[in-house]
Amino acid sequence: MGIIPLCFKAGEDADTLGLTGHERYTIDLPNNIKDIRPGQDVTVTTDTGKSFTCTVRFDTEVELAYFNHGGILPYVIRNLASK
Repeated sequence: MGIIPLCFKAGEDADTLGLTGHERYTIDLPNNIKDIRPGQDVTVTTDTGKSFTCTVRFDTEVELAYFNHGGILPYVIRNLASK
């Protein structure tokens, strides 16, 4: 819940980028969540200074709404509470 799904670009993976899984990542997202679009490319930077591009795997506007609400459950609860 509330996790940003990312996909490496074609021909890239953790090995080719020299990632170990012990890094901390900064994802360069728009300041306003509503500016994120399905399939958008974002820059990811590690705490070791490596930088690479990934595709955000929000494939639909509904998935973006789930993320904006902190996950599916908060989204459903808010919608039920508003009725």
